[in-house]
Amino acid sequence: MVAFGKKLKERQLEEWQGYYINYKLMKKKVKQYAQQMEVGTQDRRHVLKDFSRMLDNQIEKIVLFLLEQQGLIASRIAKLDERLDALQEEPEISQITELREAYRVAGQDLLKLLYFVEINAIGLRKILKKFDKRFGYRFTDYYVKTRANHPYSQLQQVFKHVGIGAVVGAISRNLHELQDRQGRSYLSIYDQPALPLQDPVVDSIKAAVDRLSNSTNFLNFLAQHALIMREELPAPVEEQVDDSNYHFMSLFLNLANTFLYMVNTYIVVPTADDYSMSLGAAATVCGIVIGAMAVAQVFSSVYFSAWSNRSYFRPLIFSSVALFFGNLLYALAYDLQSLWVLLIGRLCCGLGSARAVNRRYISDCVPLKIRMQASAGFVSASALGMACGPALAGLLQTKFKIYKLTFNQNTLPGWVMAVAWLIYLVWLCISFREPSRENEENTQQESSQVQNDTLEKGLHQPLLITSLEKPSDEDDPEVDDSEEAAEESRLPVTSMGSAYRLLTPSVKVQLLIYFMLKYAMEILLSESSVVTTYYFGWSTSSVAIFLACLGLTVLPVNILVGSYISNMFEDRQILLVSEIIVLIGILLSFNVIIPYSVVQYVGSGLIMFVAAEVLEGVNLALLSRVMSSRLSRGTYNGGLLSTEAGTIARVIADGTITLAGYLGRSRLLNVTLIPSLLICVVSIVSTCYTYNSLY
Repeated sequence: MVAFGKKLKERQLEEWQGYYINYKLMKKKVKQYAQQMEVGTQDRRHVLKDFSRMLDNQIEKIVLFLLEQQGLIASRIAKLDERLDALQEEPEISQITELREAYRVAGQDLLKLLYFVEINAIGLRKILKKFDKRFGYRFTDYYVKTRANHPYSQLQQVFKHVGIGAVVGAISRNLHELQDRQGRSYLSIYDQPALPLQDPVVDSIKAAVDRLSNSTNFLNFLAQHALIMREELPAPVEEQVDDSNYHFMSLFLNLANTFLYMVNTYIVVPTADDYSMSLGAAATVCGIVIGAMAVAQVFSSVYFSAWSNRSYFRPLIFSSVALFFGNLLYALAYDLQSLWVLLIGRLCCGLGSARAVNRRYISDCVPLKIRMQASAGFVSASALGMACGPALAGLLQTKFKIYKLTFNQNTLPGWVMAVAWLIYLVWLCISFREPSRENEENTQQESSQVQNDTLEKGLHQPLLITSLEKPSDEDDPEVDDSEEAAEESRLPVTSMGSAYRLLTPSVKVQLLIYFMLKYAMEILLSESSVVTTYYFGWSTSSVAIFLACLGLTVLPVNILVGSYISNMFEDRQILLVSEIIVLIGILLSFNVIIPYSVVQYVGSGLIMFVAAEVLEGVNLALLSRVMSSRLSRGTYNGGLLSTEAGTIARVIADGTITLAGYLGRSRLLNVTLIPSLLICVVSIVSTCYTYNSLY
């Protein structure tokens, strides 16, 4: 990782050197202020006034240069428009081609200007954060509030980019007119607003403008669930990812793998207790049956993550084969009357968990312009699979025999998923295209590979951000100018221990929250069949409907949070409130009133599950911003760490259910809820302590 000041300098265009934010000077000034205040030669009021004036001057320099460059590009486009008008009467192919190229050059210059704005916005946000941390004063809030809505504010000129939008529109419209029929198109982009323009320059410009947007939308929020990280500074125009690796059918197969795996995970939940009893075990052994898949996933996530450094096709083949045989063993365990075969089958299914490959494929092989949609598709496929698994189990309520093989509600989930994975395997072999890794290898030799979460907001909250951010060397008060210039290793971490040492206290808190919510959700889902059968006498179909309804809440909740709530409140506020609501849901779930009612169980479960879903989205969004950039690539990346935290939580939760079963089913509910309650309280206290120490 390179110190931010040096990284910022490397990204600057040489011809525009004098117009970027002078981050090094401002960093020196902050250090000077601190020294002066220590010896008493400067008071806080004067420091705030002087630093505000310096920021105003820096922003004014940036904005005036921005307006000047916009004017130059607009002037060039106006002249090109005149040439275009002249061509309408007597179009010539050579002149049309030349004019189209001229518009593209103007688009490339506009793209450089957008990167100029984005880099400066990041620099402003970083220096404001540094000032707040050094002096323990929320100067950022004061500065943004006093400048954001002032009629003479130049701060908003950087982020509203109305002029830039007009230039983008002019380039897009004229390129479209030149694209069809050599300049004689009868339709404009206004007649067909949904018509995609295939010019890569316009696509790149639109992607850059999206990163400069202040608003949060549903697609961004879903994308952040995937925890596909990217480096903080934008890549220059010349460093855009090559689109040659992109293959739509391969991406679709990658998402299909995600969907089928989630179906496979949850399809056994409604019937796991009945299956266990049919093999002579206690109903609560369902915890081990369900959790066996998660146990294997703890290990499979690591080797799949490492394997994806070399190939995507072979890991997906292995995943499909492992899941096929795992489901086959799961189905045959009934006729073999062997609990061990059942558990081995679930372990094989867990060894086929390729979610690390699914994430990595999206970050490495999907073009930047559609990576957000692909990441949102990853989350949507997971949510849909979570809902379809129990629903499918509810439909498989039949019993028949073919030769010596039994097909009933316990074995049919295994048979159905085995057939599904076999079909998927054939489809994968026919349609998947292994991406070329030549460009990736060259990039790793020169610099770190850019990883985008599209799931990442970029500059969606460029100055108003008040949540935790990625710590770096420049945030350390002891780092001086010579240290900032020093370059650390940019290679990805090579072990889980090295990755753990990179975790700051704030990141550890985010992972604790993720552990807590996964533990609470697993307890609710895995013991649902045992609890509802004991208290309410529910059938397998009733349990399946309940679990399917819970799964169907995922996308609507994300729409609500991503489109509305996250625009009204800060992420850290949503985080803390969601934790408290999860705690309330857990408290309401305890059996302290006799008789225990369906309304109480369903209501408390719904409150806890929905709050946990909101918490997961916001938590992963924050986690993608506070993690070290060294964890954005390689085997031991941020996605792997979060997956391991969640998987370990599920393993412990399923083990808790089985152990609590020895105390009797009458005590199962309360005994399993106690750890959830304690972990939730610890996570809330940790969150409050961490944020209070930083703000």
